[in-house]
Order: sequence, then C-alpha cells, then structure tokens
Amino acid sequence: MNPRILVATTGRILRQLRHDRRTVALLVVVPAALLAVVYYMYVDQPTPPGQPAPFDRIALVLLGFFPFIIMFLVTSIAMLRERTSGTLERLLTTPLGKLDLLFGYGIAFGLAAVVQAAVAAAVAYWLFDLDTAGSSGLVILIAAVNAVLAVALGLFCSAFARTEFQAVQFMPVVVAPQLLLCGLFVPRDEMAGWLQAVSDVLPLSYSVEALQEVGSSTEPTVTMWRDLAIVGGATVLALVLAAATLRRRSG
Repeated sequence: MNPRILVATTGRILRQLRHDRRTVALLVVVPAALLAVVYYMYVDQPTPPGQPAPFDRIALVLLGFFPFIIMFLVTSIAMLRERTSGTLERLLTTPLGKLDLLFGYGIAFGLAAVVQAAVAAAVAYWLFDLDTAGSSGLVILIAAVNAVLAVALGLFCSAFARTEFQAVQFMPVVVAPQLLLCGLFVPRDEMAGWLQAVSDVLPLSYSVEALQEVGSSTEPTVTMWRDLAIVGGATVLALVLAAATLRRRSG
C-alpha cells in the first residue's frame, strides 16, 4: 500500500459519505431509534436478583451489533455501485492498488462507525440509563472494530454479487447466523456441540464476549483484549480475501 494514496482514497470515500444524507441518517439515527424500541420493550421487565437488568444485557450487545449489520449493508452496496458504474475500473488504471482501495474503505467507514457508536452509546447511557461495569469508551471501541469487520466482509461478499438485490441477499447468509449463534439468545456453552463449533469460528461471537466482559468487569480483561485481537485478525483476513477476489466490473 502507498500511504499517500491510502489517505487520498479514505478522504474521497468520506466526502462521498458526507454528501449522502440518507446513508448518514441510516448510520446515525437508526441505531438510536432501535435502541429506543428495545428500551420500551424491556423497561417494565423484572430483574432477577444479582443479574443485570434485561435492557442492560441486550442493549450492550446491540451497541456492537448495529454497526455490524448497517456497515455490511452499506459497504457491499457501495462497492457494487463502484463496479457497475465503471468507477472501479477507472480507479484501478491509476496507481491506486486494491489494498489501498479496500483499506481506505475500512478506515473511512471505521471513522464513521466511531461517530455512529458514540451517538448510540450516548443515547443508551444518558437517555436510557444503560449501566455497565466497564467504560463506555471500551464499548465504542469494540463497536468500531465490529463495524470495520462488517466493512471487510461486505467488500468480500460484494465481489460475488452482480446487482444490489444480490448483495442484500448475503445478509441472511453472513449476518443472521452470527446474530443467532453469538450468545445473545443462548449462552454458547449451552448450545448443541455442532452449533457451538460453528459459533467458535464466527467473529461476532468474540465481539459479543468482549462486550459482555465490559459489562461485568470494571477494568479491561485479558479475555476482552484477546477477543478484540481475534476480531481484528478476522478483519484483516477478510480484507485480504476481498482484495484477492475484487473484480473491476460486474458481469
């Protein structure tokens, strides 16, 4: 990668994102609105003695999941548009390399994810009284890493789609299994053996575990840092695979 080209590419993507008001609204407003729905679903639910409130447990995980699902959707469609419009083909005739482009997407959408996570966390902590043992900064950090992972997976999956509808079809394949098996609904160690084995290779499982560590521990734990490193490694791997499968044009 060329650092100068990488910075220029990141700036171009951020400028495009800034001028797309609907996407900005999707990134910033929708997670906060969905958190409000979750809050009113659980606000009157009883809390078992010695257990976190249901909203605290669910909302903490959703703060990491919302950036994942939204960034996957936005990125896969954005890259597909670059291919179908011929923009990608023109860009790759310049000194711009595939890794410059893909890591530029990762950095740009990662910065957008920090803003998204900060707004959602502010709403959760200040408006809905989310209570966690660890700091909100760690929650934002994990949410941002989740978003970059989603960007990498979205870039990888977009290589196999020819239309925006096909890009959206990857969501139930990539996103839904990770949501169901991440430990939000059933603890991973209580799943059937084969489901637990599948869960162990899904990066979102480690993101959720890291968030749960923040929820229960006042200081960052070794498990949290290990899980964050696993998610980071999965992100780099997905970006490399995306570079290997990136096509100049659809069709």
